[in-house]
Amino acid sequence: MSDKVRGYAHRIDIAADVDKVWRALTEPGSLAQWCSPAADIRARAGGLFRASVDRMTELEAHIDIFEPGRRLRLIYLPSAALPPTDSALVDDFILDPVPPATILRLLGSGLPSTADWDLQYRRLRMGWQAALTRLKVFAEKQLDY
Repeated sequence: MSDKVRGYAHRIDIAADVDKVWRALTEPGSLAQWCSPAADIRARAGGLFRASVDRMTELEAHIDIFEPGRRLRLIYLPSAALPPTDSALVDDFILDPVPPATILRLLGSGLPSTADWDLQYRRLRMGWQAALTRLKVFAEKQLDY
């Protein structure tokens, strides 16, 4: 296995307060609306996140950091749908309130820089980009509570 890994970084500005964005990220019904229909979350430290961000590959992750309104970090569990790797795949959601809006950053890391991971890397990077755009629309327009 290669020792080199790669990642991705996304930033999205959402015209909604941080509590609304946090609820969209951590409430199962909301998550299923913008992420993927079968998405689920047990929103707590040590909890579980399950979704198909690219609509093709089902992923499960351990919630390693859970700081309400501020940070949610996922460490993905091994999956038969992904090529083998010795590195930990991580997605770190960081929320920054800038009232009345929120800046959401997603930092993905740990994806091997090998040819057998090229497709999965593109799927995750582009899948999260599309999902965050749906999250923005959902939080700004549809989450009325």
